[in-house]
Amino acid sequence: MVNLPNNVDETVRILKDADYLTDRSLATALYLSISLKRPLFLEGEAGVGKTEVAKVLAQILGRKLLRLQCYEGLDVTTAVYEWNYSRQMIEIRMAEAGGDKDKKNIEKQIFSKEFLIKRPLLQALEMGENGAPVLLIDELDRTDEPFEAFLLEILSDYQVTIPELGTISAVEPPIVIITSNRTREIHDALKRRCFYHWVEYPGADRELEILKIKVPNAEDVLSREIVNFIKKLRNVDLFKPPGIAESIDWANALVQLDCSSLESDPVNNTLGTLLKYQDDIEKIYGSEAFRILNEVKTELAIEG
Repeated sequence: MVNLPNNVDETVRILKDADYLTDRSLATALYLSISLKRPLFLEGEAGVGKTEVAKVLAQILGRKLLRLQCYEGLDVTTAVYEWNYSRQMIEIRMAEAGGDKDKKNIEKQIFSKEFLIKRPLLQALEMGENGAPVLLIDELDRTDEPFEAFLLEILSDYQVTIPELGTISAVEPPIVIITSNRTREIHDALKRRCFYHWVEYPGADRELEILKIKVPNAEDVLSREIVNFIKKLRNVDLFKPPGIAESIDWANALVQLDCSSLESDPVNNTLGTLLKYQDDIEKIYGSEAFRILNEVKTELAIEG
């Protein structure tokens, strides 16, 4: 377990110690979020490392990670709590079989914490062994506006009201990381509750450093060519440009194929590791991949 960071430099350092390389602006937003106990709202393209921030933070601090994966139709029973109806029915049958016909007594028994199924948002209000948990609300843009409004209410006071039990409040607010791929706009009211940061693709030098850490057995020449090739791909009009996650996957795939540098055949044959839509693959496959590869080879040769 590591204590909470005391400044931005320390935030950068502990993230780097966990092999997460970040720029100072993201580290600043994360530090302020932790120290001022406000959610951190991260937006950016898919695959730039937004979700990883929460995972690494929980690992570093020794806190429990609670992940709420968002999707259309997400509701309270999935996100907050629900009652264990099957156990309640068994309890009712057992009470009736035992001759207990006091409805109020039975109701009190079945609507106790013993029969409550806690979902991530309710679990996040509980203190763990090493402090409040890290709550990751992933891809909020996939949900609909009613759930967004409900989430706003929870994040305002860090409490949940269960009609049968009353109000449950957090002793200490959880560390909250919210991510969005910006497939739709999130309401301003929720953003105002958070520190906001747009996560960019890393620069070439930082992405190369990430590859050296995540794929240490890749040849230096191969890593440099991968970074430059992907950088050029991100300037092509693609439905889904490759993120950092795809860079790492591609590097691992090429190393597995015993590649020491990029060549046309391996590049074309592994585009499915790098690009996730058939239209994007068809656009790059063949002559376009060859053109980009030649540019990369030429530029790196000039750089020496």
